[in-house]
Amino acid sequence: MSCPRIEIDLSKIHHNTLTVVGQLKGHGIDVTGVTKAVCGHPAIARAMLNGGVKNLAEARLSNLRRLRKAGVTCPITLIRSPMLSQANDVVHFCETSYNTERAVIAALAAAAIQQGKVHGIILMVEMGDLREGIMPQDLGAMAQHVVDMPGVALKGIGANFACLSGTAPDAAKMRAFSILANDIEGMCGPFIQTVSGGNSANLPWAFGGHATGRINDLRLGEALLLGCDPVSGNHIAGLHRDAFTLVAEVIETDRKAVRPPASVANPALARLSLVPTCTQQRLILALGHQDTDIFGLSMPPGHGLIGATSDHLVIGDDHSKLKVGSEVRFHMNYSALMRAMAAPDVATNLCVDRTALPEQGRHKHLALV
Repeated sequence: MSCPRIEIDLSKIHHNTLTVVGQLKGHGIDVTGVTKAVCGHPAIARAMLNGGVKNLAEARLSNLRRLRKAGVTCPITLIRSPMLSQANDVVHFCETSYNTERAVIAALAAAAIQQGKVHGIILMVEMGDLREGIMPQDLGAMAQHVVDMPGVALKGIGANFACLSGTAPDAAKMRAFSILANDIEGMCGPFIQTVSGGNSANLPWAFGGHATGRINDLRLGEALLLGCDPVSGNHIAGLHRDAFTLVAEVIETDRKAVRPPASVANPALARLSLVPTCTQQRLILALGHQDTDIFGLSMPPGHGLIGATSDHLVIGDDHSKLKVGSEVRFHMNYSALMRAMAAPDVATNLCVDRTALPEQGRHKHLALV
């Protein structure tokens, strides 16, 4: 098999999705499967859909095109604020988008009218992450603006947490956000269909025994793909953390100095310094910063990270058993997964263990461990 490559266990993604969807259903919350970290990979999207998500969410039009070209027909929402220059394509490829800007909404409305459609608008609200979002005091006016505009329809409101600021949502903020949905309906009239309370960082809140109020949707990617809480990095019990494995090939094995020799001006001393007093068995792998987030890799047992460049990863090898041509396997965090899936020289290899698929309707209780 070619290297580097990502081995993807679709059964584990299906299991994670089925488990989380089933648990959240008891709280009255639906799951939107976010496929942006895997570049809209159709097989992964289908594993989420088969696991019970009702719709998908993407951040880039290139990924939307990939999903549609592969025959994925479910509703897909654009969760990154649309570019003004892409309004026509946004309306063409997705039914709904998250928005904050009047000029963009106007462009979406014009494109929808031209295409004979009504495009759904979900307004993003600033709730403390300090990334995209309308300030709560300005939300009513913006909502009314959307309601009055032909070509678009106000479908809901959304919030985001723990992306830019790293701050997890708490019960007070979630109550305040839920109240906003009631306020908007009182001001503007239409029923708010979607109240999307956030992402995978919201799971501790959702499973913490708090009242969920009007919140009926979470946009989940990291939890379904990697089985962990993005804020703490803790494993979510009952979920698989190893659905993705990055495999790299060894291209050099040798013993070299633990540290490079110091630079000295005297040529005679410089020659002496070329003889290290302490050496270490090292492996060089054909993998680098151009392929993934090196610092997001979990080193295999008996190996430690020494360093990396654009095309080389150097690790220490305590066992000294691997040789040129051997393969080394890594687990990845969200950042490493996202960059590896987008890297043109990293192949993907799909596998499905159907015997590992959980029975429909049976879900383990989730807890962070």
